[in-house]
Amino acid sequence: MNNCNSNSSAKDFYLIGFPALQDFQIPLFLVFLLFYMLILIGNIIIIAVVVLDQTLHKPMYFFLTNLSVLDILFTTTTIPKMLAMFLVNAKTISFHVCFLQMYCFHGLTVTESLLLVVMSYDRYEAICNPLHYPVKMTKRINIQLAACAWVTALLIPIPVIFQTSQLTFGETTTVYHCFCDHLAVVQAACSDFSASFQTFLGFSIAMTVSVVPLMLVTLSYVHIIISILKINSKVGRSKAFSTCTSHLIVVGTYYSSIAVAYISYRTDMPIDIHVMSNVVFAILTPLLNPLIYTLRNKEVKCAVKKIVFLKIFPPSTKL
Repeated sequence: MNNCNSNSSAKDFYLIGFPALQDFQIPLFLVFLLFYMLILIGNIIIIAVVVLDQTLHKPMYFFLTNLSVLDILFTTTTIPKMLAMFLVNAKTISFHVCFLQMYCFHGLTVTESLLLVVMSYDRYEAICNPLHYPVKMTKRINIQLAACAWVTALLIPIPVIFQTSQLTFGETTTVYHCFCDHLAVVQAACSDFSASFQTFLGFSIAMTVSVVPLMLVTLSYVHIIISILKINSKVGRSKAFSTCTSHLIVVGTYYSSIAVAYISYRTDMPIDIHVMSNVVFAILTPLLNPLIYTLRNKEVKCAVKKIVFLKIFPPSTKL
């Protein structure tokens, strides 16, 4: 238990991980190592293909590159520490590193929400205002939109993270999680009004930065669907909608996983379910994003075949 009688500030946090799976550390290490490698390889391929292929130098793929960079950073925030926990039982994390991890995890979570909004706006302009699209979505505007998403998202968590760091913790605080998630750390603090308020505040902000972007994405796609239905040609409707399917699947995957994580915190479930739901949220979208875009997007699929397979494995020429 946490020693809350001490007046000294917390020096370390002890991450429990999965309480029911303490005897399966090596299998967990191998599974998460595989996931991490797949995430890195998949997203690096997406970045390389978009940079190298001139046909993909379009706003949609510029934002996709941002999403891939984000997914690499997002998973690198949590998985390496989890791998160390599983392999060498390195479950202790210092106070400052814990809050840095918390800030990066939640800041990058908000960044993904805002990038998905920017990507939906790009699709809205491309389909609803095709004649003005090249004028509105210039390289400068694209950079400004992406920068705005990154900067805004990385500023939002600062007040909450700072206030949480002011809570009272024991000398060594036990956190029932695989990483320093905000709600898990708050629940590990010494019980007082501030901790309860931080739980409420953190959940409220998390819901706001999830629901508001979702509403904006939904609004964009309502207009997109209305515009697509006005196209007379069946082939034209199919072509227009095909440019949105990858993004729609990514949005659906992201918000499904985040909904499961939120629901698990608000219901009376075993601690392992809480932890697993958050870990699934942290891994699922970065893992599936490259797969979705390479399978569902014809331009990306062709570029991957051309660059990865033809350049790395060129066909043998007959003598």
